[in-house]
Amino acid sequence: PASARGIGIQVIHKWSQLPRKRPLLVQKYLHKPYLIGGNKFDLRIYVYVTSYDPLRIYMFSDGLVRFASCKYSSSMKTLNNKFMHLTNYSVNKKNSEYQTNSDDKACHGHKW
Repeated sequence: PASARGIGIQVIHKWSQLPRKRPLLVQKYLHKPYLIGGNKFDLRIYVYVTSYDPLRIYMFSDGLVRFASCKYSSSMKTLNNKFMHLTNYSVNKKNSEYQTNSDDKACHGHKW
């Protein structure tokens, strides 16, 4: 809770691996996630809600896709590889295989 940039994220496979003395946010990990080019990704679509009654929502026409910088594997041996399992830019930019984008419209690199 209250963290950012991948700080404190762990992929575990046993309940005994959960930290006991601090607040937690726990999510079930998808064993077979959707992939693009063999990499995990997240998709962000930006919306602005100006009112609820009446409901008025504006959606930005562009979104953002962030990719993990290593090809995905479901092997238990890879659970500690944050470059494979997380899509956070602040994590993946530290990987020597991370590819930046010089053109924000091009669909290559690790941020589209």
